[in-house]
Amino acid sequence: MNQTILKKMKGALRFLFGRTTFGALFLALQILFLLSAFDWLKEYMVVLFGGSAALSVAVLIYIISDEENSSIKLSWVVPILVIPVFGTLFYLFLKMQPGTWLINRRIGELQEETAPLLSQDPETEESYNRLNAGGGNLVRYMNRYGRYPIYSGTEAKYFPLGDDFFPALLEELKKAEVFIFMEYFIVERGVMWDSILAILEEKAKAGVEVRFMYDGMCSLVLLPYSYPQELEKKGIRCKMFSPMKPALSSYQNNRDHRKICVIDGHTAFTGGVNLADEYINRRARFGHWKDTAVMVKGPAAQSFTMMFLQLWGVTECGKEEYGRFLYPGEAPCEEHSGPGTSPRPYETDGMGFVMPYADSPLDGENVGEQVYLDILGHARRYVHIMTPYLILDDITLAALKYAAKRGVETVIIMPHIPDKIYAYLLARSYYEELLKAGVRIFEYTPGFVHAKMFVCDDEEAVVGTINLDYRSLYLHFECAAYFCQNPVVLEVERDMQETLLKCEEITLAACRSYPLIKRFAGKALRLFAPLM
Repeated sequence: MNQTILKKMKGALRFLFGRTTFGALFLALQILFLLSAFDWLKEYMVVLFGGSAALSVAVLIYIISDEENSSIKLSWVVPILVIPVFGTLFYLFLKMQPGTWLINRRIGELQEETAPLLSQDPETEESYNRLNAGGGNLVRYMNRYGRYPIYSGTEAKYFPLGDDFFPALLEELKKAEVFIFMEYFIVERGVMWDSILAILEEKAKAGVEVRFMYDGMCSLVLLPYSYPQELEKKGIRCKMFSPMKPALSSYQNNRDHRKICVIDGHTAFTGGVNLADEYINRRARFGHWKDTAVMVKGPAAQSFTMMFLQLWGVTECGKEEYGRFLYPGEAPCEEHSGPGTSPRPYETDGMGFVMPYADSPLDGENVGEQVYLDILGHARRYVHIMTPYLILDDITLAALKYAAKRGVETVIIMPHIPDKIYAYLLARSYYEELLKAGVRIFEYTPGFVHAKMFVCDDEEAVVGTINLDYRSLYLHFECAAYFCQNPVVLEVERDMQETLLKCEEITLAACRSYPLIKRFAGKALRLFAPLM
């Protein structure tokens, strides 16, 4: 009994004097300071009223005329109108930070360095346009603004559960001979991570270059702040992306939500699966965890290599030797030969096309949302969607409704057991509006859906990390793979149909019988959704 009490006391002391508690306290002190400054300014309000009013008007004009999404604008307009001085100063404080500018500039420099390695092969683009005339504009857009090409000659394998993905990942990691790059949002010790770490440590000892990067949010509760140093001792180059610091900063809102693993430049994985036991159903948190992933083998893996190196290089001073990590396939075709050119495309051989892509919250180009909108815009028969969150801006909401209204079977699969109650209430606030337009909504009754997928007309599919919410579409670093005429498309649709058998369809009657207080809470939360 005494030992149990002692353990509890040690745990309480560790929490009380831990880094997370200190960080929360320091943030609270900063907020208190801002509130105190606001209270002090009230004594001089008569003198400052004219200046503060003029500043608020100027800020409002700037917000309204800005290119930002209208829903995000509204979330700033309301606090500025309700509490003009504090709201205005808080907006300026978050927007006028050099950190985001510097990081965006550095990412831009790295994109320029890697651009020759991501050039579009014209033969592949021409072949794609012949097979999919309606999608040619998407490839041109992605080449220009996303800076990622479309590839042929790439095999792909789809995993309908994290349970299926995990053994395949271990198998491919064991084959590594040159390098392993891994980038994940969540890492937690347990069966999954311990098994992966054992292989990474073994490979590092064998001379394989191993780099591992994870998001700094893990340092709050999942991993010690010094964990990168622990991995460095094992021969694994490791870093946290944007370590959490006890300071108010808009940059800390831009998390690395990507899930990428690249092996020897020829094999890559992405999808919704993080490196924690609930993702492979070794631990139950919200019922059965439905997640998906995809593996690509071939030249398209090179895009994932460059995605990783672009974010890895943000905090690096020296210049990367990219040539060491290129796809080790057949040489570039003669007319496009030279360092950094895309490999010569294979004949499709029924493999169709693959276009991996990444999205940055700092460059003003919402690539992830544009791909989803493109699919919704030219779908003819159906669009089937799986997403854990449904927190929509006006553009995506209108696109979903329009697709259904013009006769496209538009289906959304959502979790029945949510991981965040506020996100679920927000999602429910859109249900009735979508159902009235003809969108069909299903909830996965065994548990939680964490998959992020679109599939359209048996022709196109997207599997990746991008949720249908503001955080994924506007605030996080994300990635995905777009497939066209690839066998994966039919596998995704088959999984959708099998998952629907385990779902409950939501009706208008069910929406209207939902408790009034919860419906009101969801609608009220919409006002702050873009800032969450």
